[in-house]
Amino acid sequence: MNLSLFSKCGVFTSASLSICLSAYSDSQRNINRKPNIIFILADDLGYAELGCYGQEKIETPNIDRLAETGMRFTNHYSGQAVSAPSRCVLFTGLHTGHAYIRGNDEVKSRGDIWNYAAMLADSTLEGQRPLPANTVMIPHKLKEAGYSTACIGKWGLGWPGSESTPNKMGFDFFYGYNCQRQAHTYYPPFLYRNEARVYLKNRLLPPKTKLDEGADPYSEESYAKFTQSQYSPDLMYRELLSFVEESKDRPFALFWTTPLPHMPLQAPEKWVRYYVEKWGDEPPYVGNKGYFPCRYPHATYAAMVSYFDEQVGGLVQKLKELHIYENTLIIFTSDNGPASGGAGGADSPYFESARPFSSQSGRVKSSLWEGGIRVPFIVAWPGYVRPGTTSDLLSAFWDIMPTLCDVVGVHSPETDGISFLPEMTGNRKIQRIHEFLYWEYPAAGGQKAIRMDNWKIFVRNIHRGGRKLELYDLNVDPLEQHDVADEHPEIIAKAMRIFRSEHIDSEVDLFAIDSW
Repeated sequence: MNLSLFSKCGVFTSASLSICLSAYSDSQRNINRKPNIIFILADDLGYAELGCYGQEKIETPNIDRLAETGMRFTNHYSGQAVSAPSRCVLFTGLHTGHAYIRGNDEVKSRGDIWNYAAMLADSTLEGQRPLPANTVMIPHKLKEAGYSTACIGKWGLGWPGSESTPNKMGFDFFYGYNCQRQAHTYYPPFLYRNEARVYLKNRLLPPKTKLDEGADPYSEESYAKFTQSQYSPDLMYRELLSFVEESKDRPFALFWTTPLPHMPLQAPEKWVRYYVEKWGDEPPYVGNKGYFPCRYPHATYAAMVSYFDEQVGGLVQKLKELHIYENTLIIFTSDNGPASGGAGGADSPYFESARPFSSQSGRVKSSLWEGGIRVPFIVAWPGYVRPGTTSDLLSAFWDIMPTLCDVVGVHSPETDGISFLPEMTGNRKIQRIHEFLYWEYPAAGGQKAIRMDNWKIFVRNIHRGGRKLELYDLNVDPLEQHDVADEHPEIIAKAMRIFRSEHIDSEVDLFAIDSW
């Protein structure tokens, strides 16, 4: 039976699903029982910021253990180089040549949208450009299959009261930040529970607030005001554990869209102290590159990642205590590459956050270089995904919609993706393969990119007339330093055809990018 046909149309019959899900194990399974789904989306976590992807400074034992119990993908890509469009691609299955949201868009015409006091007084100034009301998203399809759905973390795809809030886009429950800009502090004055604000015991401290005049930047006391009463990742973690507990007797889908480890540098004292004791003293970050100052920037960044790792371990333990771990599919990834240019005190070169790709400024987040879009991707599903396996399958965020539709047995809407259910369940012989992956990014001067076999085709400075197609062989040149376009005219010709065929003009002027 050719399961690629079922994958193409987006649905498996019970017989074909049984074949796929019983690929490698002789253990008895009940395929009629729908698996729980937990999708963990980190924010700005680099390809190499986990131990299982080669990180040597930051400790991530729980996520590493997740990889040991499942499959680690090495050729997986985010939907875009920045947050909101990457999430749009994830939830809709359309790449950025077709997606409605293709860049971050605060919709400045609404008013003083970067004034945090104004946003506190007027919720209509929060949030990002909303998706159209008729957009079909993953939670819609999961609800069609009988799932209870939740999104806990950061949204970024529509402001409060718009047609594109989480609850209006298929999620039964939402808790967290509606707005990306509000997530620029981990001690916000409020979060959202569904459509309503929940005010916290934190005062408004606008991002970019500096040290007090005359404060000693080497004194820990100078940074006291940047730590307040309620740390948002703590609050969101409690909510997700509560959702899992309340949903244990029925199939559920939880999208944990944590803001960690996005700037600013704010972490629990326990973990900061752990790395300070491990590494010793370091120069402070005084806030000259945005966000908040931080006494121990390297230690605090590592603390944010390790704290998040600790939470992942706690969630897995909760699943085991509830006796539902064996029936839960866990997917872990990041929305894009690590922060660039020392933003907010981040230091990707220090951690080699994108290794083996470049971790230098301009080559990570906000760019279509490999460091900006190649992301960690781990799938764990006891009894279905063979432990300790690695996949080099070419895959991307737009594959998630058809894959999850196949897992739960509903028709997928038309997408740019291919279900990788056969790959992760051991049926590699029948796994359909992408001929190419495509991105366009209207910011950063205008960029487009294609991944095709071992080749990366890249065009930059499009808004300034750039049309030269650069070609890199990632097998021998992962740092993308040696342009070999002149040596392979046939690949350049094929890439040009793809650039023309995959682009549809955006409905949003801000996302316009020349086609040729």
